Amino acid sequence: MPIASRGHVVFVLHTHLPWVIGHGGWPHGQDWLHEAIAECYVPLLRMCDRLVADGVRPNLTIGITPVLAEMLTSPRLRDDFIAYCDRRIALAEADRKEFHEHGAYEAARLAANWADFYASALHDFLQTYKADVIGALRRLQKDGHVEIVTSAATHGYLPLLGTDESVAAQVRAGVASYRRHFGRPPRGIWLPECAYRPASTWSRPAGARKRWKRPGLEKVLAASALEYFFVDTHLVAGGTPLGTYEDRIADHPPLQSHKGTKASPNDVHEVLAGRARVAVLARDPRSSTQVWSADYGYPGDGVYLEFHKRKGEGGLRYHKITSRQLPFDAKESYHPEPAATQAKYHADHFLGLVRDTLAKHRDATGRAGVVVAPFDTELFGHWWFEGPQWLEAVIRGLAADETIATASEALRATKPASVIKLPEGSWGQGGGHWVWLNDDTTWVWELVYRAEDEFLALRKAARRSTKPAVKRIVSQLARELLLLESSDWPFLITTVSARDYAQARAKVHFEAFERLAAMARVAMKGPLPREDSAWLSVVEARDAPFRDVDLRWWGT
Repeated sequence: MPIASRGHVVFVLHTHLPWVIGHGGWPHGQDWLHEAIAECYVPLLRMCDRLVADGVRPNLTIGITPVLAEMLTSPRLRDDFIAYCDRRIALAEADRKEFHEHGAYEAARLAANWADFYASALHDFLQTYKADVIGALRRLQKDGHVEIVTSAATHGYLPLLGTDESVAAQVRAGVASYRRHFGRPPRGIWLPECAYRPASTWSRPAGARKRWKRPGLEKVLAASALEYFFVDTHLVAGGTPLGTYEDRIADHPPLQSHKGTKASPNDVHEVLAGRARVAVLARDPRSSTQVWSADYGYPGDGVYLEFHKRKGEGGLRYHKITSRQLPFDAKESYHPEPAATQAKYHADHFLGLVRDTLAKHRDATGRAGVVVAPFDTELFGHWWFEGPQWLEAVIRGLAADETIATASEALRATKPASVIKLPEGSWGQGGGHWVWLNDDTTWVWELVYRAEDEFLALRKAARRSTKPAVKRIVSQLARELLLLESSDWPFLITTVSARDYAQARAKVHFEAFERLAAMARVAMKGPLPREDSAWLSVVEARDAPFRDVDLRWWGT
């Protein structure tokens, strides 16, 4: 039996960063975006172009969050990225000179490699891709080599947003942004944090409580003509959640174990959304654990580049992991050649694993199956420096079998096994909402809910106004609300790594929202004071995603 007839592997790269333009540089801020471009996005584009040149369709499913697309098309990105790469090249050259003077010739070679790395990233960003990552991805999709899926506008954590209008707006804005950037409607969506909520009677977990019947997220998706979404394994198969962020969280959240539907995560399923049906693709546990696990996933192998040990504050990396149990001062020097060899070995192991999963599913059910392997794009090249080498080897192996398919291709080839009812949950540690809602983050949700209620009231009044200033202010008010709703702020608070930054960002957007709300009330009655007009221009330049923001996203 040909391997392809056993089913398909759907490799999903979830690509997201919060809005950081105008909100700091290093260690938290816009350099996150610059790092991702140099270490992940440019290498990903190079890999896809290399494969296509060799006659291999990458067939990746790539999720681009709308807020990231907005940053990647920002007018200021080009110059800021040039400055970032110039700084990194200068740092590498200084390290090379220092190492050479001390007779550390192997380290000097690594420093020279870093200088070449950033010079090459800058060259390809400017010359090959014309400073237009989104344009390059659009070309790859147009030519049939990848599929791009959308997400909620600012990666808002949909099950916890405080109004149905806010949930709908996050999805509608995501679809509208996708159409603008990619010239066609999206077929699929990455639910932020794979967080799903069925229809239920619900009350806000913070602030003023009120209970009402909320629709399941599938109805919101179907209303925007979205055909499929992704969930974590336990929402379909039941059992203990796999978790995704275990290595970043010190506390142990309560486990949200589910009976689930007892369906196989290696089948395609559907959920009913009124008369429509929306397909569900669940994360495959074996393949995902092999990459995500902090204990025995591939990226933790001792031969790979150590992410956390740097030369100086914000410096470059020159050591291998060696052992996760060793302190930083005991880490050994990094050597690229054995790391590349190990990446190929790990790719071969992964290929054997997914082929075995498909074969066993076919033998057990008589049906062709799917192996959905979803990962953060930033894992490949940033967290795991050798990840792009591993990924390319995996894609070449799967392409040779004709088993790799985009999500839409797999759905066309695979008949849904069942219609199921999904429980509530996410791919966060514990399987529920704890990573985003806990004692340290409740205050963020109180701000979100206050802003959502105030926005709906002001939106209604603003739509009756004919004054251009009112529309301008309320449009910026909408942007601040979307940015405040970002799941990144509670996530970063919980994971501690950028807690102060995340706390400050939540407060900054709420304070901007409150001032804009007050200005809107003034503008409805008369002219704005000069200082308010000047401040409005400043905040419009700082928080500038979704220039085409549409108040109808929140309802007619």
